[in-house]
Amino acid sequence: MKQIGKIMTLALISVGSALPAGQGLAQDQKKGTTPYVTHFIFRPLMSLDVGELGTATTLEAVGTTQNMKGEKMLDKMSARCVALNVASGDKKYIDGACILADTDGDKIFSTFDTRDLDKSQPEMNCGTHVITGGTGKYKGITGREPFACNTMPALAGDGGYFAMDIPHNTSWEIK
Repeated sequence: MKQIGKIMTLALISVGSALPAGQGLAQDQKKGTTPYVTHFIFRPLMSLDVGELGTATTLEAVGTTQNMKGEKMLDKMSARCVALNVASGDKKYIDGACILADTDGDKIFSTFDTRDLDKSQPEMNCGTHVITGGTGKYKGITGREPFACNTMPALAGDGGYFAMDIPHNTSWEIK
């Protein structure tokens, strides 16, 4: 019985050491490309409405992330963003900043701009996040995250809340 246990342990070690680079834990990686989706609920905080001249609305967005490859990087993180939504004449954009936090409390900080489109990824047609840093295992992280905006069904009730799935295609590096 002990012999079977030893054989199984050796087999698991052999399989683990034979994994190609990038198949291990994301925390061991220093660079990568990660597709993920954030499932957001947006809540209007305050609005300036000047009729036909335009509006400016501050929004809070909260949600969770889902790695589309089933990997650990950028998966099951809590997300919180603050944004400014401006609509005035031809100008319509949303700028803001987000924090992603994992179960260890480590965080990734990014800013975003819906006017910054990555033309090499036409399906990511809503804007780009710029990762500016992180804490804990993400200390030194930088990167770019072109994203799309997929509207979800309307939420019930008052308050102007709305839902969106935001798929990202993230290129990141930890230095």
